[in-house]
Amino acid sequence: MLLAVHSRMPALYSCCSSAYNQPSVLFFGPYTVQSQEGAQQGDPIGPLLFCNTVHPLLSSLQSKLDIGFLDDVTLRGHVDVVASDVAEIIRLGAEIGLSLNMSKCELIAHSDLQLNDALLQSFSRGDIAVTTLLGTPLFHGPVLDNTWDQRCDDLSGAVDRLSSIASQNSLILLRVSFSAPKVLHMLRCSPSVSHSSLEKFDALLKQAIQRITNSDLFDLQWI
Repeated sequence: MLLAVHSRMPALYSCCSSAYNQPSVLFFGPYTVQSQEGAQQGDPIGPLLFCNTVHPLLSSLQSKLDIGFLDDVTLRGHVDVVASDVAEIIRLGAEIGLSLNMSKCELIAHSDLQLNDALLQSFSRGDIAVTTLLGTPLFHGPVLDNTWDQRCDDLSGAVDRLSSIASQNSLILLRVSFSAPKVLHMLRCSPSVSHSSLEKFDALLKQAIQRITNSDLFDLQWI
């Protein structure tokens, strides 16, 4: 990790080296544990250090799509190319102290796909129709409908609870937690244009604001 910082982000090396060039001592009751692998959990710069370390590995892959969200890697391409890249991840990952968690690896493909690669055969199989990535459905169908229904149910439940606390606190929670952030994540990642639940969510959000502010909003005001 420190070598990757020295090579790719030398301006941060002194800071990172002072924090990580010696093991940290963790205390657990009467026991002490030396933390000497990777970044400390809770370190604000920890995600950057991890991503900087694995970025050269991801950049070397040949799949048409190779993206990583921290330690969650997604590959897309011809089965032979993906198989080769998975083997490369295992080989290069071992050199920097990382290994695949095989129990969490999933192969998403049509049911009639024939596999000859033993490594990919060990992955759990996923159906394209119910595929999700980082918590969002990728295609139209029941999974997308159910996810949007869950968003509406979450907001509906939040509206009832928010009415029991101070209005200013309710508005803050509604703005930063229960409304826009989760919906924007869905809108960015899932095919949700003209989905019927959007109108339902919009109506629930309007109802929530009217209850919190004790006011009625006409359509023009709501727009």
